[in-house]
Amino acid sequence: MARHAKQESEQLHTVFVYGTLKREFSNHYFLRNAKFVGSARTCERYSLYVDEFPLVFRGEPISQIRGEVYAVDDPTLTRLDSLEGHPREYRREEIDVQLQSGERVRAWMYFYPERNGRLISSGEYKLTTGLGREVL
Repeated sequence: MARHAKQESEQLHTVFVYGTLKREFSNHYFLRNAKFVGSARTCERYSLYVDEFPLVFRGEPISQIRGEVYAVDDPTLTRLDSLEGHPREYRREEIDVQLQSGERVRAWMYFYPERNGRLISSGEYKLTTGLGREVL
């Protein structure tokens, strides 16, 4: 059974990020007050697309999505919701993810309601070093 890494006394929420919120990407500063929990992948398969930004679509089980897990406080979660346009654009939903250690945790993840852009069948949004920009 998956555990949910949320501590009531500190109001921490577990969030799984797969795109520009990851380390070394342009929006990572939104997680400046967050605690890095570890690298992870989704337990279920989804589809990762890239248009102007990366997005995950729930309706196509193509690959496990690879990303990072963070413990965030309420103000950080509110900022992430605002960045992602939740619930108008991206929708935050709770899913199971597996950390590199093998441990499963419940985490919030942002889904896009439709397919859009180019499919990334590997399920991993990457940064190519040396180019100074985000590419696949």
